[in-house]
Amino acid sequence: MIEPDHPHSISNNRRHTMNTELVTTDPEILGGTPVFAGTRVPVAVLFENLADGLTLDEILESYPTLNREQAIEALRQAETLLERRKAA
Repeated sequence: MIEPDHPHSISNNRRHTMNTELVTTDPEILGGTPVFAGTRVPVAVLFENLADGLTLDEILESYPTLNREQAIEALRQAETLLERRKAA
């Protein structure tokens, strides 16, 4: 479980960062849509493509600025958030 002061937690700054190099939101980038850091790839793209049946390799091939480590860490954090909700 990720504690609020853990480096993987979500900050409350104007520019939010999950896991320092994972996801950022900035009003200047895609209107504040959460994107993978260092890219203009919305995080939702990962989940939407997985839901549509694409493999991780296919997604990474379609979005070359997204790397495997970012995608896997996003999935891990989503799992952690879901587990927290289940436990609450």
